[in-house]
Amino acid sequence: MFGALDISTSALIAQRINLNTIAGNVAAMHTTRDANGNPVPFQRRIALMASGNPSAGRNAPGVHVAAVIKDPSKFPMVYDPGHPDAIKAGPDAGYVRMPNVDAGTELGNALYASRVYEANVTVVEVTKTLASSSLSLLA
Repeated sequence: MFGALDISTSALIAQRINLNTIAGNVAAMHTTRDANGNPVPFQRRIALMASGNPSAGRNAPGVHVAAVIKDPSKFPMVYDPGHPDAIKAGPDAGYVRMPNVDAGTELGNALYASRVYEANVTVVEVTKTLASSSLSLLA
């Protein structure tokens, strides 16, 4: 019974990290400069899930975030010659490289992650109810 709690807890932690990653993507979806002020757009992050629960020991059942990686997809180009980060010369003059974050994709990912989170909260509640019922039968 406690194994079920460990599995659901690991999933809750993983989905919290996933939702935080998604929130960071949405927050920076219009950022066209890096921390040093260079015209480098924000690159979308993706939380990669892996089986296992490292905090519960080797080969323990569960899930965890193995890594948060940068999305390698291309940056979309938007024509905006008045933008301070617009390319000044060449065939792409007047275009601005924008972050590779799509609001629709992030919304879908956030909805999915929140549903998985809710499902695991339900599993925790059911497991607690079963444990309580089992203890009352023994008493």
